[in-house]
Amino acid sequence: MRRAVYAGSFDPITLGHLWMVERGGELFDELVVAIGVNPDKKYLFDLDERLAMLRESTAHCANVTIASYENMFLVHYAKQVGADFILRGVRNEQDYAYERGMRYVNAELDSDVRTVFMVPPRELVEVSSSFVKGLIGPAGWKTVLKKYLPLPVYERFLRLHP
Repeated sequence: MRRAVYAGSFDPITLGHLWMVERGGELFDELVVAIGVNPDKKYLFDLDERLAMLRESTAHCANVTIASYENMFLVHYAKQVGADFILRGVRNEQDYAYERGMRYVNAELDSDVRTVFMVPPRELVEVSSSFVKGLIGPAGWKTVLKKYLPLPVYERFLRLHP
């Protein structure tokens, strides 16, 4: 069985993340989508909310499992869950430079776990959690935000910012 881990903070999950999950689900027999918890980072949504949004947004993906991990390197988490692959999205040159470096570190920690890079389609390449959170506020933000989020996530934003 080919199992991969796709990890991030998913604060919140965007349509760009969802594209990665759906394509990853096509490439692998099982995809573990894991929230990496960083105690030093401030989140808009708490861990339980982010896990719920991931579950709701990926419910149509039969071979996707939602989980979280903390205080360990992603490559060690991948090994712990029996994954031979780490799935990473690359949107631009900066992402590539960062992810390439992480790939080399991960290979030093465990050379059996391989990293697979995917590039999202042009219409999603600029979408990130930070980008989405930055759209809140100006007149018309609700209409704009809806273009970048899965419906369950968009509805949570509306409850947070009525």
